[in-house]
Amino acid sequence: MSELLKRIDARTKLAGSNKLEMLLFSLGKDERTGREETFGINVFKVREVMRVPEITHAPDMPPSVEGMVSLRGALVPVVDLLRYVGIQNSKAPEIMVVTEYNGHTQGFLVESVDTILRIDWSAMKVPPDMLTAQMGGLITAVTELKDGRIVMMMDVEKILAETSSYADDAALASIKPITAENRTIFFADDSMVARKQIERTLNALGVKFVYSTNGKEAWQELGKIASRAEVLDQKVTDYIQLVLTDVEMPEMDGYVLTRNIKGDPRFAGIPVLMHSSLSSDANQQLGKSVGVDEYVPKFEPHKLAEVLTRLLVPAQ
Repeated sequence: MSELLKRIDARTKLAGSNKLEMLLFSLGKDERTGREETFGINVFKVREVMRVPEITHAPDMPPSVEGMVSLRGALVPVVDLLRYVGIQNSKAPEIMVVTEYNGHTQGFLVESVDTILRIDWSAMKVPPDMLTAQMGGLITAVTELKDGRIVMMMDVEKILAETSSYADDAALASIKPITAENRTIFFADDSMVARKQIERTLNALGVKFVYSTNGKEAWQELGKIASRAEVLDQKVTDYIQLVLTDVEMPEMDGYVLTRNIKGDPRFAGIPVLMHSSLSSDANQQLGKSVGVDEYVPKFEPHKLAEVLTRLLVPAQ
């Protein structure tokens, strides 16, 4: 399995090309339905894949958290994805996918790991409403493989939010409204959990907002705003003062969205703030290479509020 992931570092070259590489995995066949689903996770979030090590069980854990494992001297929580998703399978998971994003490391127990799939984001579609409801908002994008299998991309940020003990209430309570009036931002994010936190942060700041759930939709909506401004002989900055974008989004990712905005003179003077769980130095450099003005990790509302305030409020 180390061979499967040994070139992940080189995959950062995909930024700006609207390409995605996913590690495909299975949670096994659900004994109630007889179905076996294929899921995917961005390889940027995968640190390693291993056989399930010895897990130390602990009390007062969320229902789907199996326990903790010691990896290189650090205690890492382990989430049983079969239990989290609600799949009934009498066979115990044999594989652990170690993920790292948003500054958190966690292990995910899965039935098996398939391969790494390189695909264009345009082939990743927004999941149908029925699937979104059935999976409780856990799936952010879907695609169909040549062999007929449907691959569902998991919202691992949602899993982290629901199985971790960290909370942002204290940070939100300390956010002060900005002094500038009539500030509006446009944000794009495919994660329901991330959108909710962004909205709470913007409400605490007293900032108006409009949003889209993927990059392609965001670019279309921004185009409409720019066209309206042209017709009325106004500037886009009369409507929105900042764009906040995620990186991973179906149909068009945040890198391409940023490059489109920065390459269009109608959006001159509008900063783009990238807000992502892919917060490594490499990812931040990739954002800057396509014109991002600032880069803020997800699930840090106080930091997000601080940067938004600096970008939205003119220097006194």
